[in-house]
Amino acid sequence: QVQLVESGGGLVQAGGSLKLSCAASGGTFNDHTIGWFRSAPGKEREFVASISSSSRNTEYANSVKGRFTISRNYAKNTVYLQMNSLKAEDTAVYYCYLDVFGAGRYWGQGTQVTVSS
Repeated sequence: QVQLVESGGGLVQAGGSLKLSCAASGGTFNDHTIGWFRSAPGKEREFVASISSSSRNTEYANSVKGRFTISRNYAKNTVYLQMNSLKAEDTAVYYCYLDVFGAGRYWGQGTQVTVSS
C-alpha cells in the first residue's frame, strides 16, 4: 500500500524559507506524477506544485511561481518543495499527493507551515 509521509513544516518569519519533504513507500513512486496541495483555514484545498515522472514537466500555482521549487530524488523516493520568500498567506497545511494511473490519488497526512508577519 502506498504511503506518503511529509516533513519539514514549521514556523518561519515572513521572507524566510522552508523545505518540505515527502517520502513515498509501498509503490512504484518513480513512474508517477507527484506534487503538493495546501489547505488554509476557511479555504478550499488548493494546488501548489507538481512534477512529472520524468521531472521534465513542473507546474506551479500562480501564487507561488518564482518562489517555490519542486524537485524529486528517485533514489530516495522523495519529493521536495523548496519555499522561499514566504508570505503570511502561505500559512497552511501542506499535503503531498501521488497520482497512480488506474488507482487514483494518494495523500499524505500533511505538515503545518506557519509564516509570521
